[in-house]
Amino acid sequence: MPDFGVHHARQPPLQTLSFRSSAASLRPRASLVLAFCMVLGVAGLLTGCAAPVQVDASAVSETMAGGYEPASADDADAAAVAAAQGEHFVRRSLPGADGATTLQVLTRDARTAPLRYRVIVIPGSGCAGMGPIAERYFASLLHAQVLVLHKPGVDPQARTAPGDCARDFVLHDRLSAWLAHARAALQADAQQRAREGGPALPQLLVGISEGAELLPALAPEVPQLAGLVMLSASGLDPQEAGTLQAQRLGAQADWDALARRVASRQPDTVVAQGRSLGYWRDLWSWPLTLPLVHSPWPLLQVWGADDALVPAAAYERFAGLAAVRTVPYCARSLAGADHGLQRRTADVAADGVQQVWAWTEQWARTPAAGLCAPLGR
Repeated sequence: MPDFGVHHARQPPLQTLSFRSSAASLRPRASLVLAFCMVLGVAGLLTGCAAPVQVDASAVSETMAGGYEPASADDADAAAVAAAQGEHFVRRSLPGADGATTLQVLTRDARTAPLRYRVIVIPGSGCAGMGPIAERYFASLLHAQVLVLHKPGVDPQARTAPGDCARDFVLHDRLSAWLAHARAALQADAQQRAREGGPALPQLLVGISEGAELLPALAPEVPQLAGLVMLSASGLDPQEAGTLQAQRLGAQADWDALARRVASRQPDTVVAQGRSLGYWRDLWSWPLTLPLVHSPWPLLQVWGADDALVPAAAYERFAGLAAVRTVPYCARSLAGADHGLQRRTADVAADGVQQVWAWTEQWARTPAAGLCAPLGR
């Protein structure tokens, strides 16, 4: 889903509207834009919307790192230092679709021998990078090479708040452009690996929040693809998921107003709810459900039961539709977990992201059993 709003570093995000937006203001009625921004990406660190929004899209959308936030400032600083020192992840670049655009990626070899598989990650929305949290976020991927592909214009080490994204980023950020550049980058990655003569490893394509919306279209570009993994992404077409979130937040009027602007003759460059109309127009017509249902690859979907950015109804609806898939589909809702798959109580802090990696590690030991085998299906 899209992030319908701007996350302001000085304003706490509204955790009710689950779109890929950020919470821009604390109003009695959540803003659609904010809700969308939150759903599109990480609820704060990895989610990014560009300007203050009137609609709380943070609850309507699915963002970059699925809402993953370091447990403390000290942890965040430690992760940033580790990344800067190059302990595991290194930075490189891949070409985009137009010959001029360059996409920044983070790569890491397997932390433990033997090397068994490779994971390609498509983050969610926003203009912050995954570098500051990458070491900890992917810590449990022990036997996997990892490649994290960032959007054009995103520095892997940037900590830019969603509400502070540069205007140029806001004007050019849209799903169609992201897909074109990501496709070219993955083609270049596959060609480079073929030239280097590396092992033909099984690969998993992982989409975090908004990043999951690109999975069906990018899947053909990944050699030896063994399956798709969606984290904190409903699987519904973004417009449908956004509607459900707007209803959940009591913001249907805001959502309808945005729809009218999307259908208007205003230029794509006009900014509404922290995103360009071009972004919203892509989102309004973006197909996801049918491509996922008809996808020939196994699909693993994981979300938090307490996800404030994506309504439970969206996850439940997709699960019902995906039941007709002819290839394996498995889904898990993590009790008490939020959009970033984090569960925190007075006594316990559990990181659901690491649980997902534990499942993929178990699959990699006996891949013939199937991607869903570790979940008992």
